[in-house]
Amino acid sequence: MVWQLSETTLLRFATAGSVDDGKSTLVGRLLHDSKSVLTDQLEAVERASASRGQETPDLALLTDGLRAEREQGITIDVAYRYFATPRRRFILADTPGHVQYTRNMVTGASTAELTVILVDARNGVVEQTRRHAAIAALLRVPHVVLAVNKMDLVDYKEPVFAAIAEEFTAYATELGVPEVTAIPISALEGDNVVEASAVMDWYGGPTVLEHLETVPVSHDLAHCHARLPVQYVIRPQTAEHPDYRGYAGQIAAGTFRVGDEVTVLPSGRTSKVSGIDLLGEPVDAAWTPQSVTLLLEDDIDVSRGDLIVPREDAPATTQDVEATVCHVADAPLTVGHRVLLKHGTRTVKAIVKDIPARLTLDDLSLHPHPGQLVANDIGRVKIRTAEPLPADSYADSRRTGSFILIDPGDGTTLTAGMAGESFAAPEPVKDEADDAGWDF
Repeated sequence: MVWQLSETTLLRFATAGSVDDGKSTLVGRLLHDSKSVLTDQLEAVERASASRGQETPDLALLTDGLRAEREQGITIDVAYRYFATPRRRFILADTPGHVQYTRNMVTGASTAELTVILVDARNGVVEQTRRHAAIAALLRVPHVVLAVNKMDLVDYKEPVFAAIAEEFTAYATELGVPEVTAIPISALEGDNVVEASAVMDWYGGPTVLEHLETVPVSHDLAHCHARLPVQYVIRPQTAEHPDYRGYAGQIAAGTFRVGDEVTVLPSGRTSKVSGIDLLGEPVDAAWTPQSVTLLLEDDIDVSRGDLIVPREDAPATTQDVEATVCHVADAPLTVGHRVLLKHGTRTVKAIVKDIPARLTLDDLSLHPHPGQLVANDIGRVKIRTAEPLPADSYADSRRTGSFILIDPGDGTTLTAGMAGESFAAPEPVKDEADDAGWDF
């Protein structure tokens, strides 16, 4: 019997928004009203709230776990929480709202199938709202929920909600976001979070939880391009297994079967799958996200960082990578910057060859050749690597189309990259000195 993950089994989603828009309160309300909070957790929150002079429990404390977060009343790190209802299981990432913690939002949303972007009804769409919408679009998050929060502070007026929803939806559409669902809520009072609001009878759509439970999410990556980044070569060399040579890793996408003809990249050597071991047992087929060991018919050179792909469905290898990136480090990324590029299980030396454009979030215009990207900037880069890379387009595969740039000096993550075209793609820039002065 072939096991397959049902589309209603699990939803990964992230929350985002500007500072004090109520993200942690929304998550706390979801957990509390869906009966997903343990008694001792609620008691701890009640005690902490009482010690701060609050008459009612501050539900934001259910996710703000760091001491600095509780003292300042803000979110600093990504808080991951698990909860479930009879209809679906959830893994949520509550991400920070401060501009300097945008890198954490990138982390939280990188694996999300849905992003909830909160807006304070009093402030409307602000710069950080646009930034988070742009990141959601860059990361190809298929579903975006606009939660217009604090409706209780604007007397639950429909025109306020309608104006914000119209502005955000128009902006998100320009970014290429495929779906936006706008919901008016009050996380503090619980309106339209789990239970429908009794004071916003003009709204006839779903609550936040109803939408999370029913949004169609496809987890079936088994039919995508098959990709296995090799993490480890297994050679026991024992009396029982004198000639065993297996290539272990987690299948990033697609399905592998015994008998498949495969290519090992970047070398381009070919062979055929002679066996698949899963949890120590031989199987005929394996698919994402299973961790397996592939055995090949031919004794070819395969090592950590290589990518095993179907022979007829192999991505092109290149030393020139063009991508859209979100710069997350405090130090700027400049033309000529020497970095390490980590793609899957492979890490190679690289140089930032050009920065063709930086995205202006206000009007989505492109500022050509800025020379550098500073923290939280989104832009286009051209990178030359020391060795060929088999990178898919991010539009085709979020797993094998993504990479990070690392500072070779201290190991700091500099930039999150998405290979291929995106909404931020500028017109091609011709550089006559493309090949001049490069030492690899």
